[in-house]
Amino acid sequence: MASIPDIDHQETQEWLDALSAVIETEGVERAHFLIESMIDQARRSGANLPYKATTAYVNTIPTHLQQRHPGNPDMERRIRALIRWNAIMTVLRANEKSPGVGGHIASFQSAATLYDVGFNHFFRAANDKFQGDLVYFQGHSSPGVYARAYLEGRISEDQLSNFRMETGGNGLSSYPHPWLMPDFWQFPTVSMGLGPIMGIYQARFLKYLHDRGIADTSDRKVWVFCGDGEMDEPESLGAISLASREKLDNLIFVINCNLQRLDGPVRGNGKIIQELESDFRGSGWNVIKVIWGSYWDPLIAMDKTGLLKKRMEECVDGEYQNFKAKGGAYTREHFFGKYPELKEMVTAMSDQDIWRLNRGGHDPHKVYAAYAAATSHKGQPSVVLAKTVKGYGMGDAGEGQNITHQQKSMDIDSLKAFRDRFDLPISDEDVEKLSFYKPLADSPEIKYMMERREALGGFVPQRKRKGNALKTPPLSTFENMLTATGEREISTTMAFVRILSTLVRDKELGKYIVPIVPDEARTFGMEGMFRQLGIYSSVGQLYEPQDSDQVMFYKEQQDGQILEEGINEAGSFSSWVAAATSYTVNGIQMIP
Repeated sequence: MASIPDIDHQETQEWLDALSAVIETEGVERAHFLIESMIDQARRSGANLPYKATTAYVNTIPTHLQQRHPGNPDMERRIRALIRWNAIMTVLRANEKSPGVGGHIASFQSAATLYDVGFNHFFRAANDKFQGDLVYFQGHSSPGVYARAYLEGRISEDQLSNFRMETGGNGLSSYPHPWLMPDFWQFPTVSMGLGPIMGIYQARFLKYLHDRGIADTSDRKVWVFCGDGEMDEPESLGAISLASREKLDNLIFVINCNLQRLDGPVRGNGKIIQELESDFRGSGWNVIKVIWGSYWDPLIAMDKTGLLKKRMEECVDGEYQNFKAKGGAYTREHFFGKYPELKEMVTAMSDQDIWRLNRGGHDPHKVYAAYAAATSHKGQPSVVLAKTVKGYGMGDAGEGQNITHQQKSMDIDSLKAFRDRFDLPISDEDVEKLSFYKPLADSPEIKYMMERREALGGFVPQRKRKGNALKTPPLSTFENMLTATGEREISTTMAFVRILSTLVRDKELGKYIVPIVPDEARTFGMEGMFRQLGIYSSVGQLYEPQDSDQVMFYKEQQDGQILEEGINEAGSFSSWVAAATSYTVNGIQMIP
């Protein structure tokens, strides 16, 4: 818009006033309809109106439309501080015990609020009445999840002290992995990129089970937490169009946009949030941006001319990293100082006040509003793009610095500053000993945590080891495949198809078979199953197939059994994993 001159300010204001009146009297849906109608009319008249998939660099949900945070923010801040501390101690003690063992401090510190709001208000556990929501935790944030489980009494101090040292039998795995911790983690999410693609196909598999009448998954959500740097992995974004095509409104991505990857900025010369918004919105997702925290709200309200928003748009991520790493005086001079009007806007604020202006991903009120909007949205998957600071709270030891991802240690002075910043009741002596801190079981903090988890059905994450029993067909069922074919040769593929056909016809076992085809059914003589079993489609078949007059025509149906994945081996394998692990995720054994 800034590149297009306004030749008639009065006319522009009249149009804007008219739009405001429609929103006020008839609502945003009516306003949206009118705008789309005008755009359509302009294009039909020959106007070149290029599509823009990004919105302004502000929060998607304006302050007056935020759903109110229902919890106790002060109590939750105290709990979050305890978890932050114990997450840091987990890594520091491990490296003190075995130098070089590794681990990550900065990632969880940037994402702590994103997880905390979920744990306190949104992540529903599996229990006797409900199979639970599914959460794919970003791998580098595992110390924070362990730290919470420690306060909940599910992990011991001895286990925390053996982070990344599992061989002794009492340690904790580096990253989420059910093979290494079979009663705790549900899903492996490392290497980077595995969580996003598997989360998408898991959400689709829940819809598949529901549409086939095998399980009621209608109210379950799949949460996928990832980092902005992780989205450069091809598999992270490679399947997002499937999620919108299948209308997976049970799927929520939360992308922690701390602007940094291992070596430096994710997009130093651009804006990763705007880029990801374009990617997801263009693929049909509901995009919710959480960029600015509540301390910015008064300044944004004062911005009557739009100059502050313009400055927000101008800055690139490399500059935003500096604003947090170099303090309030630097930010006053280099962000607000570019325009005299903006510098005047903050003249009554101290440098500390300016530095305290928080990012949206660290504000529980903004995060809660985003999650509430995402969980209630229908017809589309949702993505929350939350802006944070990598190494939040680490101060001189790494906050917002390029080195922060590789930080495995913090000096005592930095730890004391961290303690003071988050008002932790820890003595200097315990800081120097690198002590964990856990309040008594009857403390207000522990009682609040346990009450919140009880209200949400139990603990998360947790993993079940068994599903329903399946009855194996007798060996005689395969008699025609156990006898010799004589001189007639038969290929391995033909034998496999015969076995599969026998299994899917079995009255007890057949419905639990999940044939997954990466676009090669005809190649291997399996096209007869198209009509026999049907190809799963969430919308059925809205057309008459070209070969409808054939016996083995291409048959799509809403309760179809075949997952036809197209030329997509990674997606096919993700479907295979979702089906193979259904026994623990859904309590129902499926056979992919």
